[in-house]
Amino acid sequence: MPHHCITMGIGTIMDARMNLILAFGANKAQAVAATIEGPVAAMMPASILQHHPVAKMFIDEAAAVDLKLADYYHWVYDGKPEWQKIIF
Repeated sequence: MPHHCITMGIGTIMDARMNLILAFGANKAQAVAATIEGPVAAMMPASILQHHPVAKMFIDEAAAVDLKLADYYHWVYDGKPEWQKIIF
């Protein structure tokens, strides 16, 4: 159970113009993979963001370890023009 959290309903989340999701660390890997690559399901409410027009997830390599299509995601990012890339 998290010590601090923000809770809102799926309808409110889907009504947002943009959703930013931050997930860092290996303990988030399963949830990240289920959110991005899993089926949209009530057991993983964040998976609804697959249907949101502007949902951005910022993760580190540890949180991405369970992604089956990680190589593809890297390829897409690498193909962006420099002005679209996020600078770390």
